[in-house]
Amino acid sequence: MEVPAAHIQCHLKQLVLLCFLWTTVAVRGQIRYSIPEEMEKGSFVGNLAQDLGLSIKELSQRGLRVVSRGKTAYFAFSQTNGYLYLNEQADREQICAQISPCLLKVEFISQNPVALYKVEVEIQDINDNAPTFPDSELLLEISEISAPGAYWSLLKASDPDIGVNSIQKYTLQQNAYFKLGATNEAGEEAEPELVLEKALDREHMETHHLVLTASDGGKPARSGALQIKVIVLDTNDNAPIFSHSVYRVNVMEDVPEGTLLTTVTASDADEGSNAEVVYSFGKVPASVISLFELDYKTGDLYLKEKLDFEETPFFDLKVQARDIGGLVAQSKIMIVVTDINDNPPVISITMLSSPVSEDSAPGTVVAVFHVLDRDSGNNCQITCSIQDNIPFQLKPSFDNYYSLVTDQSLDREQAFEYTIAITAEDHGKPVLSTSTSVVVQISDINDNTPLFAHRSYTAYIMENNPRGASIFSAKAADADWGQNGKISYSLIISFKQADPMSSYVSINSDTGVIYALRSFDYEQLRELPIQVKAQDGGSPSLSSNATVFLCVVDQNDNAPQILYPSLAMDGSTGVELAPRSSVPDFLISKVVAVDADSGPNAWLSYHLLRDTSSGLFTVGQHNGEIRLARAILEKDALKQTFVISAKDNGTPSLSATVTVTVFLGETIPEMIPDDSIPEPFRDNESSTTLYLVISIALVSCLFLAFLIALMVLKLLKENNSKPLAPGNIHCTDLPASQFVGIDGVRAFLEAYSHDMTLKSYSENSDVKFQNACSTNKCINNLTPMDRDLLMLQDGNGSADNATSEVSPFNIF
Repeated sequence: MEVPAAHIQCHLKQLVLLCFLWTTVAVRGQIRYSIPEEMEKGSFVGNLAQDLGLSIKELSQRGLRVVSRGKTAYFAFSQTNGYLYLNEQADREQICAQISPCLLKVEFISQNPVALYKVEVEIQDINDNAPTFPDSELLLEISEISAPGAYWSLLKASDPDIGVNSIQKYTLQQNAYFKLGATNEAGEEAEPELVLEKALDREHMETHHLVLTASDGGKPARSGALQIKVIVLDTNDNAPIFSHSVYRVNVMEDVPEGTLLTTVTASDADEGSNAEVVYSFGKVPASVISLFELDYKTGDLYLKEKLDFEETPFFDLKVQARDIGGLVAQSKIMIVVTDINDNPPVISITMLSSPVSEDSAPGTVVAVFHVLDRDSGNNCQITCSIQDNIPFQLKPSFDNYYSLVTDQSLDREQAFEYTIAITAEDHGKPVLSTSTSVVVQISDINDNTPLFAHRSYTAYIMENNPRGASIFSAKAADADWGQNGKISYSLIISFKQADPMSSYVSINSDTGVIYALRSFDYEQLRELPIQVKAQDGGSPSLSSNATVFLCVVDQNDNAPQILYPSLAMDGSTGVELAPRSSVPDFLISKVVAVDADSGPNAWLSYHLLRDTSSGLFTVGQHNGEIRLARAILEKDALKQTFVISAKDNGTPSLSATVTVTVFLGETIPEMIPDDSIPEPFRDNESSTTLYLVISIALVSCLFLAFLIALMVLKLLKENNSKPLAPGNIHCTDLPASQFVGIDGVRAFLEAYSHDMTLKSYSENSDVKFQNACSTNKCINNLTPMDRDLLMLQDGNGSADNATSEVSPFNIF
């Protein structure tokens, strides 16, 4: 037969289209929800907009909607909130029967841009059905000569539920003659059997009444009962036997009603009436029995109603052969339905974009449609085509979706409208086809930069933070959509800095969340400016910047440091002198401590922990001044030792302690035992005085050199502690202390020391003195700011007042 040239040309065009196949309709990832069956209409199924990553505004812009395929619309989609709702109550047993999992597919399409989405909703089974038996009562006639171990098949219960909600077990009422057995055929669930345990005696008991219970595994469990009546008969000792265990039948779906499909036969070795066999269906659903008829005498199986391959492609029928004695044999009839090409393709237009601008580029999607054929095999293979000589072409997508796209530039002056005929043909014999028409009218262009809400932000982070801690979320907005509105974030790195910004913080390119790459130290770094760049995905891309000023918040992580009195080089504690004639409130010395923290964490208080003579001395809680609490008594020991604690105001509080020794006496020899003074010293007091003056001068020079070195170290530390040299102008709103850190608080160091170095006594005496300078000299060596802070701590506004009550034993 000669093939028409038009048909050959159409097929050649199909091959060319397949060679240049490219999918113009965006296909998104599949989304699945799960809901229990029989939920009320209007119940919430899922937040489809969120799962698709779309905002409510984008929903209205894209025109997302459900694709209707002519079936029951179980679901509805809300454009206002992006939720998927249940439109019709779903009964899993009615929708899927025993198929698991039970999935309902919902297809969505958006018009701007054109995109297809596939959503699967799994209908989960609930235990809403109890097991039921085909009949409420079963009559069994059993010969009394049946040997123990013989079994009889019982009616099998059915439960439309699946899984654990279906039938899980059978139980038989306890009795002396029978027990329950179960067999599993290949690929099938257990069938109950009645097993004889003890030989029957008709003369002893003619009838047995039993109850078979079928229970499912739901919570709560449901059950159904079958009353079994067993009548004991005499002498039938042979059960029927089928000629085949399985009868297989292949039948076309268009076979007429009344057709003989097959004949089952069973034979019985008994004679007479005991050899007569009758046939019946076993456990078969009522809907299946309505399609077939079994002659109970001949075993002929007839078709009662017309078959439909699309509804049920195969049947599994169980048949029984029973003799007059009640012995039963079972067999199976497998009926396979063969499909014929009896369903034409169905075309569903799911999207039509009309009018189309004439400046649309070739390949612009104009329409999307779906083709469905309910047949199988070659009968459901479909070829779609449109007429020639029009500037459009068809492109296949997925699952029999096709796109109608522009094939060349459009010109409205040549044609303002096109009527496009779409034809779908299947590959069956005979070929079935369907046509439909769409009318496309022809009608006569990334300009938004990502913007931050503010040009600068201020973020706070507690010092000693863990690495990887989230600091701040820098969010920008872009009015564009799709890739043009997708924002990525990055840090602007300046290579002029000593330490690159990338060594301090990192940023999530998708969310804009800034993370710390190191643990910050307030004493080293108090403010860090971070430049954040937001860039969209357009081509060319657009971007904007914002500055995040990171302020490090102080934490109480530094204990107070005792600056005075400090331990001498030989390990002795601070030594002070006080005349016994001193009056109460006499200033003995002063403890000076600093704390590297800031704010309340650096507020220090001083406490007397223990002393030699109880109640002799007091310590100023806020200024650390050691004063006499009462007059010195004769019984008070010459050497007084006590421990003072400097404690900060942080949470938890940290502290440091120092031991101070005070000698009580009017003169130095008075405080030194006579037996510890060498004879040469008594004979040459003038030499001792000369040595004393020289020692004091040397100690003063050493202490002055120590102060100079301390100031140099301070300056070096300040330069090294600020690698990015940021200002603190953006962190001024942080809670501040009335004192500064350790570098400024060192100005509180006042020399209340009355230490001496009695070189000639050092070898034989336990008294050791520290080197110190006078109060005025120490103050003169301080910076103006430190000197002011010193006055603030003393609380009297004058540095000179701090020495108004200094002991007369001050040497310098």
